[in-house]
Amino acid sequence: MNKKTLILINPSNQYRRGFALRRQSRQVPLGLGIIAALTPANWKIIILDENIKPIRLREADLVGITAFTSTAQRAYEIASIYREKGIPVVLGGIHVSMLPDEALQYGDAVVIGEAETSWPKVMHDFEAGRLQKIYRGPHADLSQYPIPRHDLFHPSYLFASIQTSRGCPMDCDFCSVPAFNGHSYRLRPVEAILNEMETLPQKLIYFVDDNITGYSKASEKHAQELFEGMIRRRLKKEWFAQASLNISQNPELLKLAARSGCKMLLIGIEAEDENALRDANKHVNLALGTKTYKHAFRTIHQAGIAVLGAFIYGMDSDTPSALQNRTKFIERSSVDVVQASAMTPLPGTRLFNRLQQENRIIAHHTPHSWKYFHFSDVVFKPAKMEAQELADNLWMAYQKIFSKKLLRIKFLRTLWNTKNLRTAVWAWNSNLNYRAVSMEIPPVVCYDLQNISSETDDIH
Repeated sequence: MNKKTLILINPSNQYRRGFALRRQSRQVPLGLGIIAALTPANWKIIILDENIKPIRLREADLVGITAFTSTAQRAYEIASIYREKGIPVVLGGIHVSMLPDEALQYGDAVVIGEAETSWPKVMHDFEAGRLQKIYRGPHADLSQYPIPRHDLFHPSYLFASIQTSRGCPMDCDFCSVPAFNGHSYRLRPVEAILNEMETLPQKLIYFVDDNITGYSKASEKHAQELFEGMIRRRLKKEWFAQASLNISQNPELLKLAARSGCKMLLIGIEAEDENALRDANKHVNLALGTKTYKHAFRTIHQAGIAVLGAFIYGMDSDTPSALQNRTKFIERSSVDVVQASAMTPLPGTRLFNRLQQENRIIAHHTPHSWKYFHFSDVVFKPAKMEAQELADNLWMAYQKIFSKKLLRIKFLRTLWNTKNLRTAVWAWNSNLNYRAVSMEIPPVVCYDLQNISSETDDIH
């Protein structure tokens, strides 16, 4: 008996390539690996990944496509082509979950939320010939989390991705994680995580959690047990993850993380100004105070770990002079790696809803405009400047922050602060990744049809 074929597709933004520009920054489509693990054994599964190369049409019985907001337009293009061939398409991912009515215009079915609790029913209904339009399940029990099919990812990926938790109790104005994964912080069993790590051929690991150490004593203990397990099993992996600024208050946990292989932590600094932090509802940073930044960075460095600082340009309190001050802070601070983004109102966030109500989103010719929601272009009207001023200031910031001269200085500064050459190399390569993303093309202001282009890669 011939197996049926399921094709899972990871679309790539064709306007801005983003992290797909460099092999060192590409991230595996972990969600598709989970879907593959949940698919019955009587199916042949193929992952087509535009992080690697543009897809070519393949015969299939069913197609599943995931989408972030920045890749939604491309996802819909691919879905339409398969549907024209009479092949049913299921759409999912965070963008689809936030805007299922939009997605249903381009797919036969949509999966809203985490797929673990609904994908088995999708497959059962499809095989029974009664595929429904909408599937929505409760948040998954991570004790039942399946090991993703890492074997289906392209072998050129340098980093493997692993998830240890989901959910976030914080309520940052710009973040869509609580809307998708909920406010409850759910933990995956440590032994299951370690068992998965032992199967991975890659030495480099990216923990995709929103906060690797969580928000409570229980989650800190979970992280501690994970790090101790990595050391005990001698996994000898090097890794990075996201964390909140308050991790700096636990130097012993930082040292343990470093011993387990941590080389870098992505921390949402967002701004050096308290007014901007209030705009973003960034409670953790406000509680600690911006004056603690220097001490926090020093504590992380003393563990031999680099700081990847995420900053946002375009808060409601931001003026052109405030943006210039943010750039100066980034240049002078001991932040090792810089992620500097335009404020981007993603569907599902309180920011999106507020700006939509205030008629301040200028990129609303959807789905074509979604490709501009890539954290470099300006898609809304700022409160205290013109949209073009924000774009111009962001471009000037990129030219300063990612100049080769400053990157060389930061490399030497990281080496001095961490006393760890391998950490400094990590920081150098990461800055090159962000430089490629940020300097790919200058930020533009997306005034709807003015900047809508009709380019579509051919799929044969």
